[in-house]
Amino acid sequence: MENTQSRPGTSLVAERPPRRPRRLRRALMISVAAGVVAGAAVGGALTLLPSEKSRHKQPARGSGPQALTAVSAGLPASLPDLTALIGDRERHLRTHPQDAQAWAVLGTAYVEQGRRTADAADYPKAEQALRTSLRVVEKTSAGTAAGAPRTAGTSAKAANALALDGLAALANARRDFGAAKRWGEQAVKAEPKRWTAYPPLIDAYNGLGDYKAARKTLDKLMKLRGGDATRPAVMAQAAAVYRDRGWREDAAAQLADAAAAAGTPAEQAAYLAREGQLSWERGDREDALRHFEEALRLDSGQPAALAGRARALAALGRTTEALDSYQQALAAQPGPQYVLELGELYESLGQRAEARVQYDLLRVRVAQDTAGGVDDELVLGQFEADHGDAQDAVTRLTAEWERQPGIEVADALGWALHRAGDDTEALHYAEIATDKEHGGGVRSALYVYHRGVIEQELDLEGAARRHLEEALRINPYFSPLRVPLVREALRALGQPADDDMPPDVEPGDGR
Repeated sequence: MENTQSRPGTSLVAERPPRRPRRLRRALMISVAAGVVAGAAVGGALTLLPSEKSRHKQPARGSGPQALTAVSAGLPASLPDLTALIGDRERHLRTHPQDAQAWAVLGTAYVEQGRRTADAADYPKAEQALRTSLRVVEKTSAGTAAGAPRTAGTSAKAANALALDGLAALANARRDFGAAKRWGEQAVKAEPKRWTAYPPLIDAYNGLGDYKAARKTLDKLMKLRGGDATRPAVMAQAAAVYRDRGWREDAAAQLADAAAAAGTPAEQAAYLAREGQLSWERGDREDALRHFEEALRLDSGQPAALAGRARALAALGRTTEALDSYQQALAAQPGPQYVLELGELYESLGQRAEARVQYDLLRVRVAQDTAGGVDDELVLGQFEADHGDAQDAVTRLTAEWERQPGIEVADALGWALHRAGDDTEALHYAEIATDKEHGGGVRSALYVYHRGVIEQELDLEGAARRHLEEALRINPYFSPLRVPLVREALRALGQPADDDMPPDVEPGDGR
C-alpha cells in the first residue's frame, strides 16, 4: 500500500545531539513555528479525547496494531480491535497533538466503530478528528514549503489521504452521499493509484443513483495493482456493484473468493455475512443460515450476520430462535432498520403490543441518529408508509429523492405514494426501481412486490400478476409480513386468460 504509517512518539532526545549547521537550524525553527500555529488549530480537538480516568476497562494488549493495519488499509476490523486502537490513538494524541496521521487513524476508527455499533455519537467525534488531521496537514505543508524536512511532507501526504478517505466513509455512514462524493473525488484526485480512495466513492455514486459512474470507478479500481492483503476487499467491492446490476452469480463468486483469501477472522466474517445476504435475497434459507453462522463463529458480534441469521431462522419457521437472534443483533447494533424488521416479525405473529414497542424504539433511534448527523429519512419514510402517516412518508421521501435519487429511495417513494392513494405517480417510481434501463438492475423481491401491488390498483392485471409471481420466484420468504399479502393478491387476481400473456414473456426462476 502507498498509504504508509508514520511512527509517532519516537524519542528525539535520547542523547545530546551534535550542533547542527546554521541553515539546518533555521529550517527547524521554521518547522517548529508552523507546529505552534498548528497547535492552536488542534487545541479544541483535544477536548474530544476522554480522560484516562474515564476509561472503565482497557482493551486487551496486542489488538490495536491489527486494527491499525485494517483501518489504514480500508479493511474490516473487529470491534475489540477497534476499541483498542481508539484507546491507543487517544493516549498518543494527548502528548502528540501535532500528529496528523494519528488524528486521521482515530477519526477513521471512530467511523468504523460507529458503523459496527450503530452509535451515531461516534460520528461527530470522527468528523472533528478527521478535520483536525487536515488542518495539521495544511500547517505542516506550509512548514515544509518554508524549508522543513521532506519527511514531514511525506507523512502529511499519507495523513491527508487517510483523512479524505475517512471523511468520505463518514459521509456514507451518515447517508450523506453528496458529501461522500465530494470527499471521495478529492481523495482520488490526490492519489489516483491508492485503492482505498475508490470504495467510498463507489458507494457514494450508488447512493446518488449514478450507477454509470459507479461502474466506471469500479473499472479503475480493478485495474490497480494492489497487494494480496487488499485483493479480497477489492473483490468484495466488485461483488457489491455486480449485485446492484443483477449479476448474482458473479457477485457470489467474488465474495466466495474474497472470504477464502481474507487475512483476518473479522474480514472473513464480513464477507461471509455478505454471502449470506446474497443467498437470502434469492430465497435460499439454508445456505444463508450456513453463511451467517460461519460468520458468527469467526466474529460473534457481527451485526449483519446476527440480523441475517434472524431472517433465515424466521423463514425456516424457527420463530423463537429468530426473535432471540434479532435481540442479539439489536444488542450489538440497535439501528432503526433492525428495529423495524423485528417489529414487523412481531406483527406477522399477531403480537401487536410487542411490535408497537419496537416501532416506538425506532423513533427514538432515529432521533439519536439525527443528533449524530445521520440521514434516516429513508428508513423513517419506509416505516411511516406502512405503519404510520403515509403522507408524511411521501413528504420525507420526495425530499430525499431530490437530494440523493438512488434505487432504494425510488422504491420507497413509489410505495409511499401508493399508500397515500396516488398510484399513477407511484408507478413511475416503482418502474425506476425495477426496470434495468432506469438503473434498477438489483433483483429485489420487495421492489417487485411493490410494483405488482401498484399495478393491481391501476387494474393492470397482467403486469400485476407477473410481478407478484416474480416476487415469490425471487425470494418466497422475503418478508414474514408481506408474503401472505402477495399470495392473497394473486388469489384475488385469479388465473390469467390465454390472451393475457404477452408473447415475449417467458417464465424464469428469478435467480
